[in-house]
Amino acid sequence: MKVLVSVFNNLSTDQRVEKVCRTLSENGFSIELIGNNWGGLPDLKRDYPVSRIILKSKILRYAYVEFQWKLYKELLKKADQHTILLSNDLDTLLPNYMVSKKLNLPLVYDSHEIFTEMPSVNGRFTQNIWRSLESFIAPKLKFMMTASESYADWFHKTYGIERPVVVQNFPLKSGNPQDYSIVNSPKVIIYQGVINPSRGLDKLIPEMHKIENAELWIAGDGPKKKEFQELTKNLGLDDKVKFIGKILPEKLREITQKADLGVSIEENNGLSYYFSMPNKISDYIQARIPVVVSDFPEMRKVADHFKAGEKIRDYNELAQKIQLVLNNGKHSYKDALDHAASQLCWENEENRLLGLFGKIESRTPKS
Repeated sequence: MKVLVSVFNNLSTDQRVEKVCRTLSENGFSIELIGNNWGGLPDLKRDYPVSRIILKSKILRYAYVEFQWKLYKELLKKADQHTILLSNDLDTLLPNYMVSKKLNLPLVYDSHEIFTEMPSVNGRFTQNIWRSLESFIAPKLKFMMTASESYADWFHKTYGIERPVVVQNFPLKSGNPQDYSIVNSPKVIIYQGVINPSRGLDKLIPEMHKIENAELWIAGDGPKKKEFQELTKNLGLDDKVKFIGKILPEKLREITQKADLGVSIEENNGLSYYFSMPNKISDYIQARIPVVVSDFPEMRKVADHFKAGEKIRDYNELAQKIQLVLNNGKHSYKDALDHAASQLCWENEENRLLGLFGKIESRTPKS
């Protein structure tokens, strides 16, 4: 069967969508991925057809509206009776739902997060719009998947639907890439991801004064980057905080492996963050570097169950917990990280994905 996959981004760094498409393609599904030009049009190399809708809007809220209409027309043009629609996140759900109803096609909704509980929409008028849309469509969905166990519980409880299939966004399993004979001086703390509000970076940067023989590498871009660069400059920390920019996934993996510790220290400014298992945590694990994470339901498992680092209950503990992990050295976490890496990998998730799509395929009448 053909799977029309749609997502609101330019496709260049969305590793979850890429892994889902690759797994389905390698297992006999015909994939076509549809994105847009929001954030530019970098070159892509994929083993399946890819297209990007050109948006003229320069303001995000208008771009969302433009994309809904253009995606609806694109899906109508490309779908046939042997098509499964795969909608990634709430900003693609409405056109997918309308086409699924119009053509009587199966629809899978993949919620990468709790979109309506993101810090970027909390307390804003648009939050009510997104909530109304999701509460209208979600109870009618037959097939849904999401990216953490806590997300699945939330959707089940909030909308009274069958618990979504959990497909966590873990990277492919890797062998241990570390050469423990190499010792960094200064030690390297890495943050990878979007430089957004509520990621804890404004708390971490000032703490670098207290952390001995270490520097912070911030790998990513985002709306708070200039503000945090100014903060770094004003605190006189240019020699200890390095902004290394947005990096393609393969290059980012090389850089992450050089670090001594990875941080994922989100603030509890919305249920989407509180219930998340951020991609960067499992990326750190596969790179075999220990972590310092927020004491949230999914993140704390890495520290408590796998013993692969430390958790913080509040930011007053941040410098102390980072210093503790750095002093221990990443070599001391080797066994814990190897065990965690064998569990938190895409190979253990894709069977759930294939099980869901196999169930849909078996229910679809053959011509």
